[in-house]
Amino acid sequence: MMTVHHLENSRSQRVLWLLEELGLPYRVTRYARDPWTLRAPPELVAVHPLGKAPVITDGATVVAETGAIVAYLTGLASERLVPEHGSEARRRYVYWSHYAEGSAMPPLLLKLVFGRLAPSSPWPLRPLVRRIADTVVRGFVDPDLRRHAAFWETELAGQPYFCGADFTAADILMSFPLEAFAARGTGAGPRVRDWLARIHARPAYQRALQQGGPYAYA
Repeated sequence: MMTVHHLENSRSQRVLWLLEELGLPYRVTRYARDPWTLRAPPELVAVHPLGKAPVITDGATVVAETGAIVAYLTGLASERLVPEHGSEARRRYVYWSHYAEGSAMPPLLLKLVFGRLAPSSPWPLRPLVRRIADTVVRGFVDPDLRRHAAFWETELAGQPYFCGADFTAADILMSFPLEAFAARGTGAGPRVRDWLARIHARPAYQRALQQGGPYAYA
């Protein structure tokens, strides 16, 4: 049976959700983050050399990276939740599947990292580090996030999901960056909030939360 190596409060929650949507059998091996560094434990290195989640094992096959895992799982399920080849929805699907990790996540990770710089610095340096971090966040990271948020609002205009009328695996990939953005109180627009309400109401999403345990993206 397929195993999801699941790190708490992480992007691997999307893999559980996809498996629930596709109805594929799986089991979960859970890993806790280091309480100070928030990094994954060294046990994950035994599964994949980078020691990161998400990663799945399917017999002797090891698949890492969320996008690659989504492609692998939807392939096993005869491309359910993937739009038809040659359609406009398929073009959008390819775009959003790459955008989720390639463009949406970097500014969110920068905000997280700069937010932790001062607390993790030696106390005499904390005021200076905090000023530098705040300057970077206000001058670069937050404006970039606002551009992304405006883009999401535009792209969701007149359609319930990112690829159009139908829910797809691209919406699963987009869930973590938009959840993280909304949880940080950085001004999610009404269409993003409506989209989040729609995906959170899906039974498979709720079942995945039960499988994965506590899930905090803030």
